[in-house]
Amino acid sequence: MTGFHFIPVSVDRTRQLAIASFVWLGLAAITIFLFFFNPASPANQFFPRCPFRVVTGFQCPGCGSTRACYQLLHLHPIAAFKLNPLIVLTLPFIVYGFLGFTRSAITGQPHRRVFIPPIYLWAWLGLLIFFWIFRNTPWYPFVS
Repeated sequence: MTGFHFIPVSVDRTRQLAIASFVWLGLAAITIFLFFFNPASPANQFFPRCPFRVVTGFQCPGCGSTRACYQLLHLHPIAAFKLNPLIVLTLPFIVYGFLGFTRSAITGQPHRRVFIPPIYLWAWLGLLIFFWIFRNTPWYPFVS
């Protein structure tokens, strides 16, 4: 037994469809915009700066996510991984969760939420903190 189990949750289908539609439209707009404008280009300085980096000078766990998503859109997964490996490893789980939410909204079946044992969430938090600390060190491969 893995410890994972599904918890059926009933929700209002109309509300769920509206949420899924707005999120998909927003993601489509952001994807189109990001496809045409490179956040690493000096000409495109309208992308927001990381507030943590502006204040402290250190990188946060999310620094490089926009540039990594740009590289993923242009089918350069290795370049995206070099910019922010954490987002590249976490993105498939986020997409899987939202696809399940959308499936539930379209079919009208109850949304099955996955119960993840706390040990896995603590492990992910530990990885996040490890990544946050060591990406700001001068040691390879975490050179900032």
